[in-house]
Amino acid sequence: MIQVLSSAWALLLGMGLLMVGNGLQGTLLGVRGEIEGFSTLQMSFVMSAYFVGFLGGSRLAPEMIRRVGHVRVFAALASFISAVMIMYPMMTNPIAWVLGRVIIGFCFSGVYVTAESWLNNAANNENRGQALSLYMIVQMSGIIGAQALFLVGDPAGYETFVIASILVSVSFAPILLSISPTPAFDTTKPMTLRELMNKSPLGCVGLFLLGGVFSAQFGMSAVYGAQAGLSLVEISIFVAAFYIGAVVLQYPLGWFSDRMDRRLLILLVSASGAVASLSGMLYGVTFEILLVSAFFIGGMSNPLYSLLIAHTNDFLDHEDMAAASGGLVFINGLGAIAGPLITGWLMGKAVFGPPGFFLIIAVLLFFLAVYAAYRMTQRAAIPVDETGTMSPMYPTASPVALEVAQEVAIEAAEAEVEEAAQETA
Repeated sequence: MIQVLSSAWALLLGMGLLMVGNGLQGTLLGVRGEIEGFSTLQMSFVMSAYFVGFLGGSRLAPEMIRRVGHVRVFAALASFISAVMIMYPMMTNPIAWVLGRVIIGFCFSGVYVTAESWLNNAANNENRGQALSLYMIVQMSGIIGAQALFLVGDPAGYETFVIASILVSVSFAPILLSISPTPAFDTTKPMTLRELMNKSPLGCVGLFLLGGVFSAQFGMSAVYGAQAGLSLVEISIFVAAFYIGAVVLQYPLGWFSDRMDRRLLILLVSASGAVASLSGMLYGVTFEILLVSAFFIGGMSNPLYSLLIAHTNDFLDHEDMAAASGGLVFINGLGAIAGPLITGWLMGKAVFGPPGFFLIIAVLLFFLAVYAAYRMTQRAAIPVDETGTMSPMYPTASPVALEVAQEVAIEAAEAEVEEAAQETA
């Protein structure tokens, strides 16, 4: 762990500041949109636009890096992110915000691809798993820290948007000034979606549904808080509760994942998240219950991402695991685009109002639990001792980070095979 920090501290520091800026602008827009009188449907398009850009960036950024290099892509995307964050309070128009969010999503995706390839290059076979774990913790910690910073300024003014822009601008300094060698960049040709679906129907369907769940949390939780009449302090704590739950419960669920049928665990975790969502919908008038619901929704849904990827890997050959990463991220991204749109419609005054936020999460997680139960009747479970280790991942990662996680899983599986061969020799 110390070796990872010594070799990649600047990258991790920069990404932490970047995630603070990203988490801050998402919450800010949710509250500022309510102040400006944007409808819930308009805000759903604004929030969905981020995932449109993110999905596009994850596909195009690798080619950009190959053509002009890491440093130029990194710096160019940084300038666009900073500029758009300043633009938000100057152009309080839903169409301008939608376009801005597409640009922001595209740029953040490209930045993640660049940074994660640098991180992979800085790590070695012995500490790559630790580096990935640290990177995921930094990402979630940045989003959580952003919620505290949200209270520094008035969301009706300019100050907090300027702070977000400054954080993003500053975040690139330690990265660009400390990393001299630029790594060779190469990505694996992705597996087709048809092949992926044939290999793991539960993994594909689950990641699509989970994309909608995560994007509703990331994009619409602040909108819910503003519409429900929560104070700025309460909105900050409410949004943070989702990601605190994700960090706290990721490793306990990972421990269970390596010791039981993953489909059963996916079923139980999905059902638990659905129950937590229904609790928030029915009893959300009490702020304490609202926080508990948010904690368990985030704590159940975010680790599901790692669980579903680990389950998919159980049915893939080692040489196919890296190729599957691009398709898995793409499927998750499609669900993420649809999530805020459906959530915004349900949250409309003519439909369910604010409780629609919890309803869509409950429905998606319930369907995932039911589908997991169905898949358990269609194929025999793989023996626990033959399944791979679950690597911690969050839906905020790009295909590069997922490829790194796949490499870690492959290395762990090969090490287990060698250890077993030595014991029998």
